[in-house]
Amino acid sequence: MIERLRDQGILDEEVLAAIAAVPRHVFVEEALASRAYEDTALPLGFSQTISQPYVVARMIEALRTGRSDLGKTLEIGAGCGYQAAVLAQLTDAVYAVERIEPLLAKAKVNLRTIRQLKVRLKHADGHFGLPEAAPFDTIIVAAAATRVPTALLQQLAANGRLILPLGTARQQLVLIERRAEGFVETRLDAVRFVPLLSGVE
Repeated sequence: MIERLRDQGILDEEVLAAIAAVPRHVFVEEALASRAYEDTALPLGFSQTISQPYVVARMIEALRTGRSDLGKTLEIGAGCGYQAAVLAQLTDAVYAVERIEPLLAKAKVNLRTIRQLKVRLKHADGHFGLPEAAPFDTIIVAAAATRVPTALLQQLAANGRLILPLGTARQQLVLIERRAEGFVETRLDAVRFVPLLSGVE
């Protein structure tokens, strides 16, 4: 899988090492374990998916470009905990929120299974971020929004970066940087994510 990611253009060796360090098969349904290292999104139940490894690598690489550290990181849409586990290889401060409680419970079990205890998980609506732990140096959103949630912009630290998929039928990764002169957007790859929904279940 790592060689395939290199071939697809992922150049950050620390991101590749972080993905190599996380056993993806632990995070997928047992029936799908044989497909865990394919470069594809896989169903988790509850109409959610575990993200394609390339997209996880691409988003984290974009957040790290020109920087040595992700710093304090917030993940919106913890899902099964896979991306949070990868992030935790790259920073000591990972917070992750998930709106579907049974999925959050799975994430807790999965992270304990691989002895990853650095990730702080919370059952919450991702639209509101995690104000009690803000500000964040990096925010990564694992579901597609129709617009950038205001709370996430407010919780971004000075010089912080936020990456998220934007759109409905046609989605695009957007990197937002908080600079002295305001928020600066860079549009990246076309992607396909489940929608970012409101409320908790």
